[in-house]
Amino acid sequence: MKQWFALSAIGRDRPGIVADLAELIYECDCNLEDSSMTMLGGEFAVLLLLSSQAHNIEPALSSACKRLEWEKRLTVFFRPLQGEPRPYGTGQPLQAYELRATGVDQAGIVAKITRCLAEHGINITTLHTHTHPEPGSGTAIYTMQVQLDIPAAVGIPTLHQRLEAIADSLHIHIDLMPMAGQEDGLGTETRRQL
Repeated sequence: MKQWFALSAIGRDRPGIVADLAELIYECDCNLEDSSMTMLGGEFAVLLLLSSQAHNIEPALSSACKRLEWEKRLTVFFRPLQGEPRPYGTGQPLQAYELRATGVDQAGIVAKITRCLAEHGINITTLHTHTHPEPGSGTAIYTMQVQLDIPAAVGIPTLHQRLEAIADSLHIHIDLMPMAGQEDGLGTETRRQL
């Protein structure tokens, strides 16, 4: 019977991390089903979806992860999944949107926007943030880019109003736009700046 696992690892970036993880997966008789990797400062972070039909796979994975932590100084976690993974919202209509927030760097931008999205039952599929100095003044400008799956039942005009209130309170700009080929619930392909 096929078993599924999520495995995450983080460590100081260096050549060979991906090879170390790929060898661990191979040696444990697992199959790499999906992956996401990124750099955060000087740290490398990875999230892997694995499957295996091997008997007693959990002890083998546990031992291999501990060995990798000791030998390569990576922090590695894994957990078994209940059956085959299914993406959020499978079976319900979802609208793909992108949100971009930009403004002077300050506490609360990510917290307030993501709480608003959660209260509307909106799933975040990717989130990237970065800070850069504004040309001339050197003021730290914060940018947040988010891809969203919005349930069809969510009223886009109401969501726009909530995000506009957040943008006003933080003195930032928020753009919410449908991804290519999506409509925004108003029947048009629009881009709305809040």
